Amino acid sequence: MYDIIIAGAGHAGCEAALAAARMGSCCLLISSDLNSIARMSCNPAIGGVAKGQITREIDALGGEMAKAIDATGIQFRMLNRSKGPAMHSPRAQADRTQYSMYMRQVIESENNIDLLQDTVTGIKCSSGSFSGVVLSSGRIIHGRTAILTCGTFLNGLIHIGMEHYAGGRTLAEPPVYGLTENLIAYGFQAGRLKTGTPPRIDKRSVDYSMTEEQYGDEVPVTFSFATPPLKRPQISCFATKTTAITHEILKKGFNRSPLFTGKIQGVGPRYCPSIEDKICRFPEKDSHHIVLEPEGFNTNEMYVNGFSTSLPEEIQLEGLRSIPGLSHAKMIRPGYAIEYDYFFPHQIKRTLETKLINNIYFAGQINGTSGYEEAAAQGLMAGINASLKLQSHPPLLLKRSDAYIGVLIDDLITKETNEPYRMFTSSAEHRLMLRHDNADIRLQHFGLMTGLIKKMAMNKCSDKIVQIEALKQLLTTSKLQADDVNPLLIRLDYPLVNISQSASTLLKRPRVHLASLMESSLSLTEAVHAISDNQLVYEQVEIDLKYEGYLKRDLLMAEKILRLEAHLIPPHYKYDSVSGLSSEGKEKLYKHQPETIGQASRILGVSPSDISILMIHLGR
Repeated sequence: MYDIIIAGAGHAGCEAALAAARMGSCCLLISSDLNSIARMSCNPAIGGVAKGQITREIDALGGEMAKAIDATGIQFRMLNRSKGPAMHSPRAQADRTQYSMYMRQVIESENNIDLLQDTVTGIKCSSGSFSGVVLSSGRIIHGRTAILTCGTFLNGLIHIGMEHYAGGRTLAEPPVYGLTENLIAYGFQAGRLKTGTPPRIDKRSVDYSMTEEQYGDEVPVTFSFATPPLKRPQISCFATKTTAITHEILKKGFNRSPLFTGKIQGVGPRYCPSIEDKICRFPEKDSHHIVLEPEGFNTNEMYVNGFSTSLPEEIQLEGLRSIPGLSHAKMIRPGYAIEYDYFFPHQIKRTLETKLINNIYFAGQINGTSGYEEAAAQGLMAGINASLKLQSHPPLLLKRSDAYIGVLIDDLITKETNEPYRMFTSSAEHRLMLRHDNADIRLQHFGLMTGLIKKMAMNKCSDKIVQIEALKQLLTTSKLQADDVNPLLIRLDYPLVNISQSASTLLKRPRVHLASLMESSLSLTEAVHAISDNQLVYEQVEIDLKYEGYLKRDLLMAEKILRLEAHLIPPHYKYDSVSGLSSEGKEKLYKHQPETIGQASRILGVSPSDISILMIHLGR
């Protein structure tokens, strides 16, 4: 009898098992292949726009993904540096093999985790609650809770041209049969989605003189707040692009494309389309960006980012060889598309526990998401909440104003997920508050509450907060004389000032930074250094002061929304008894079964007047 059984050892399963085990739960992690734990079946990278923020949030809550990429990354870059701080997003290429090995080693070092190489093909329930899992052999293992993190394995079908093969994640992995049908028999609703991956090529066959080299950052920004500065060498990526000739070659295979001939029934990701989809959707474009990304330190395999495809193999190779730098490319393995089952996420609660059966949690692509980071975040939250429930503690529920993870879960349970869900900064209305650089300040106290963050780490974060507040107070009260700051203003083409100005007022000007103000005033420099010599503190203070007005407005909006979240809706509420609700509103409210008024207000099809009427009736 296990406390928690986790089905699937991808990124969601790993985080779920580690979180639960570290919180004291006795866990069983089941995978059809223990050599594929945390496998990066698609892009060997972690982070990116919004995904980098999620990864740092996972770390702030006590998860493992950030430490794993810091330990195995081969190139680190901060994206969107030319934009505002809300858009800055860390990203790193990973050594694909080392990443998987790192995660397995961490999992095997946890005493509360047992590993089993097998496949979960069904679940058992008793009186509406989970009681055990059924394995492919027919064996039943009993447990108090289950977390299903099945990835793309559920009835997985791989497409290359007009050929298709049963596959779970790659051509070498079998799919999972039976579990979808088993869950449907319990009343769950399932759908079908599709994703894809590009071909891999031999890096020795690339003519690098025809490409543009992309270097990593000179000073890498790590993902984990606990990782010391990185000093190991980085590997370059190489940029090129398709041509009009490439597009003509690929079009020759459209009549044998499973995407266009109707063989693929699942809906693909809108924001990560295949190359053939891009050619059709953007016929006016003569080229599309391609980035050649190494898959590790000690391999010749290279990932052709931007060339995801399910076209026939010979068309893929001919198309590749028409791209500058790839005229002699050797294809190690072709790109392919994979179709798989998922379960509509309106069937889960904010805790990720299912509404139909107690003590079963869904996390990752089973909920319709795409991406390692989104999956890992769900796995972490499922592991935390399953353990808290077993310990009879209240759940951890992150709000939209707390974290991108809160936005992710809220979007899943309130929006219609009919295509693979991918997180973007535009999805978060409080994105200026939800930056990658302040994830520790926002979330580590939650990690301390669950026991996943140690007191020493929290003390370090608390010291940082104290220094930030002290420095903001100093800059608000410190006055800089006109003679000190005018040389700086002249360099930046600003009008001169005639009277002294507070440092905080000057910092609100674009292109004025704390470092340049300190260069202008020795006394300010000494006062600042007396409080802190931490560059991360300086960065936080500068952002907080520059965007002070916007942050205050965001906070007021978050407080208004929080008042709606405080209005709870009783379980299985009878909306038919509420006169005045629109027909569509009733239909969507019954479907999603929102837990709060705030959640109900974000459901597509529930109007503001429906919410007003509902609040009146609930008040009564």
